[in-house]
Amino acid sequence: MYKLNQDRVPLLEAMGAYANREIAAFDVPGHKRGKGVAILNEYFGNQLMRLDTNSLPELDNVANPTSVIKEAQALLADAYGANAAFFMVNGSTSAIHCMLMAALSPGDKVLIPKNSHKSTLNGLILCGAHPVYMMPEQCKKEGLRKNMCPSVIEAHLDESPDIKAVFVLNPTYYGHVTDLKRIAKICQARKVLLLVDEAHGAHFPFHPSLPDSAMECGADMSAMSIHKTGGALTQASALLVNDARIDVAKVQQVINLMQSTSSSYLLMGSIDGARYHLVKNGEHQLTKAIGLVNDARDKIKKIPGLRIIGGDEEHARYFDPTKLGINVSGLGITGYQAYEIMWQHYDIQLEVAEFSHILAIISLGDCEQDLTRLTDALTRLSAKYYDPLVVKGKQLNVEMETSPIISMSPRDAYFSDKELVPIHKAMGRISGESMMAYPPGIPIVSPGELVTAKTIHTLEALKGSGAYIVDHFDPELEKILVIKEGL
Repeated sequence: MYKLNQDRVPLLEAMGAYANREIAAFDVPGHKRGKGVAILNEYFGNQLMRLDTNSLPELDNVANPTSVIKEAQALLADAYGANAAFFMVNGSTSAIHCMLMAALSPGDKVLIPKNSHKSTLNGLILCGAHPVYMMPEQCKKEGLRKNMCPSVIEAHLDESPDIKAVFVLNPTYYGHVTDLKRIAKICQARKVLLLVDEAHGAHFPFHPSLPDSAMECGADMSAMSIHKTGGALTQASALLVNDARIDVAKVQQVINLMQSTSSSYLLMGSIDGARYHLVKNGEHQLTKAIGLVNDARDKIKKIPGLRIIGGDEEHARYFDPTKLGINVSGLGITGYQAYEIMWQHYDIQLEVAEFSHILAIISLGDCEQDLTRLTDALTRLSAKYYDPLVVKGKQLNVEMETSPIISMSPRDAYFSDKELVPIHKAMGRISGESMMAYPPGIPIVSPGELVTAKTIHTLEALKGSGAYIVDHFDPELEKILVIKEGL
């Protein structure tokens, strides 16, 4: 299956050897292997502090790797079926930025789902490309948008043959995937690049019951958060490349432009270790995780007022079973309320909350005891809030604009002169900022997009819902930045 010997962790091995030497350190970092900052030793432990190093000859340099990082990245590429892999220490956000910068030039058109993460929009500001938005299918039963239908992508490409690249997210936050192999064939036939936000799919290649990965399906590049579901430290991510249509040297050049010259060895070493662990133990642990989440799903289906997202046999091919999404609207409370109750009263930390939904991610380290705590807490939640005599279950979701009018590119809007106006007076104006609830970090409105009545309604509903709003200029959420008129 693998072309390289996956038994080694070359970067971790080199880091461990360096940490165990008694070095007189006259370089950075300034804590000097933990000797200078006692409180960090107290909280992190001295071994971690000794492993926190800078680029050195024996530890290689991620900007131009020639030894242990080069070998570790090659092993990562081999594990994921890619031609090349790059360590990214600023999350998939940075990987997406670099992916867009490497594939697109100012003025290029890129087809993207309207429910893409904010990092995609910010990547367009950086590279100057113009978005052509497409809208995923709405599932009324779940109250969520699913993933992109290949036929919709095909229709957009037929309508706009000058599109340079297609960008998709696979899976979505709630685990919906698409027929990526078919989309890849559509793109290849039209000589269009396929770029994938695979942030939540780092585990896909390591279990036969999981969806196919982007590289396996023939994507040109994918951004992957190995820390999310692969076991690496937070922010540890990767950019994977199929070199048939991508210049790998250009990708490295872009990464060197965007990424820190002091990339964290703790993060890079954790990628090396997580890759090794996934190859050696991933299938066994994921088998356990899938069994646990399926048992929990069966229990939750029987709890009054709750509905499970996905996971049924009909949609199993296009769904990641490790994502446990739950619609709580049948309880008459919002997902934000349920999220807070689970944290405050049951010491249960969920991944995300939205108007009608909560999400739990099940991964390598979950155990039966914790899943039982979750289902028991949900049972108690239902006992307190579910009332069969009251008509409940109305979806509390608010929708983003389904047919956004793009009046200028995100980059032009970002750099244009702007002014703050009251939100209720912004209809018909061009937005100069992004506004969204985080997580999941999907912009309700983006720079360059026309503000509509639906936009205003959504922003006001979010403001009153308990959602955590980010990226807005006005902390009181009374005003919005718009492009000055007459420009």
